[in-house]
Amino acid sequence: MEIPVINLRELEGEKRSSTMSLLHEACEKWGFFWLESHEVEEELMDKVKGLVNQHYEESMKESFYKSELAKGLEPQKEASDADWESSFFYRYQPDSNIADIPQILREAMQEYIKQMIELAERLAELMCENLGLEKDHLKKAFSEPFVGTKVAKYPKCSQPELVNGLRAHTDAGGIILLLQDDIVPGLEFLKDGEWCPIPPTQGHRIFVNLGDQVEVVSNGIYKSIRHRVLADKNGSRLSIATFYNPGPNAIISPAPKLVYPGRYRFKDYLNYYTTTKFGDKVSRFQTIKEMYV
Repeated sequence: MEIPVINLRELEGEKRSSTMSLLHEACEKWGFFWLESHEVEEELMDKVKGLVNQHYEESMKESFYKSELAKGLEPQKEASDADWESSFFYRYQPDSNIADIPQILREAMQEYIKQMIELAERLAELMCENLGLEKDHLKKAFSEPFVGTKVAKYPKCSQPELVNGLRAHTDAGGIILLLQDDIVPGLEFLKDGEWCPIPPTQGHRIFVNLGDQVEVVSNGIYKSIRHRVLADKNGSRLSIATFYNPGPNAIISPAPKLVYPGRYRFKDYLNYYTTTKFGDKVSRFQTIKEMYV
């Protein structure tokens, strides 16, 4: 499957219309896509990856392989429901947790997440434009957005058929921006009933997928998609996923502009339809909706 690739630089020129159409199709029919020319500093991306890998090797790897999960992995044993991952979560906004990580990594993560927020908000505006909403609709709907990053390694596994790297799920939140491994595969998304492998990152692309709340706000036009991570016997996969989510007190609902009329009496619809049969269907639905407010 040819995963959509969105080049944000093309929004500035004559390809803007076609790029916006591609973005809409990616959100509507795929729920995930690659992003390039995103203006996140490439040196910073490389630095964060290097520091995370170093931190894993120095402070996480040994304890993972001493865990009950790793020690209990044996041939001819039933598959485990546990996830074969070593991870920590860095909360950035609205309040920050002081993750137990080296200061140099924490400082790099802070700058990286700051740039991720700018990118997520730009994507949110573009999605709103494609949906015919005010450009800040998603940002407002998310109240004060919650932003955090799950940093994970999916360690090399001698019996990958016995475990899940990460069990299949959809993401609960909003927009997810993934900086992932350059070499080791494992991420898969469910597309048209088949698992679609997401290859290792090329260059400095960022992988984007949509969470459940974007599907709700878009009234089901945009989709959150089930995905999983497979364990790998040849290497440890890196995953740095930044979540741009609604704040905990945000009240989520479909955007009113995108909602069909609710309950109404068919006679009233039919009476109005007779005089507007050849008019715009969306306007007709909107009028009926307003009649029953």
